[in-house]
Amino acid sequence: MEIREARSYLKFVRISPRKVKIVLDLIRGKDVQTARGILKTTPKAACEVLIKLLDRACADADNNFGMDKSKLYVSECFVTPGMTLKRIMPRGKGSADRILKRTSHITLAVREKE
Repeated sequence: MEIREARSYLKFVRISPRKVKIVLDLIRGKDVQTARGILKTTPKAACEVLIKLLDRACADADNNFGMDKSKLYVSECFVTPGMTLKRIMPRGKGSADRILKRTSHITLAVREKE
């Protein structure tokens, strides 16, 4: 029997990978309804983006692979660092500090339970 999964990607999200990883650890392995509830109630900036990504993965599973939405769970989710935007902040005596604005590439996969 083949294992089917629907993957969704979100690239160049303007949020640090470290902040996204905290939220992804909460939903890994959970069924979709539970994961959505966790994301709704967690007060983190990454949750808003991850709800949209989870909904997109579920829609792909339903439309492209014909999976049952009630049996879906988050089989895999991870974040990798994207490009870093380098900015300069003026400091005292004519010097400058570098500000690193980090971006993330998020991958989320859902699979159907047997």
